[in-house]
Amino acid sequence: MDVRVGDVLVMKKQHPCGEKQWLVLRTGADFRLRCMGCGHEVMQPRHKIEKNIRCIQRKEEPKT
Repeated sequence: MDVRVGDVLVMKKQHPCGEKQWLVLRTGADFRLRCMGCGHEVMQPRHKIEKNIRCIQRKEEPKT
């Protein structure tokens, strides 16, 4: 799965604050994510995050 730093992940389950969107801060074997609602940061293994992703929202890069 192609997940990059700066992407926003929409998850299947919501965070206790009620938000489903998470900002990707770090990728690799683990992901560091920040909740877009309350700002809580978590670090989880890649396989655990990838199975819970509903969709990836990516900002389009300007083409030169």
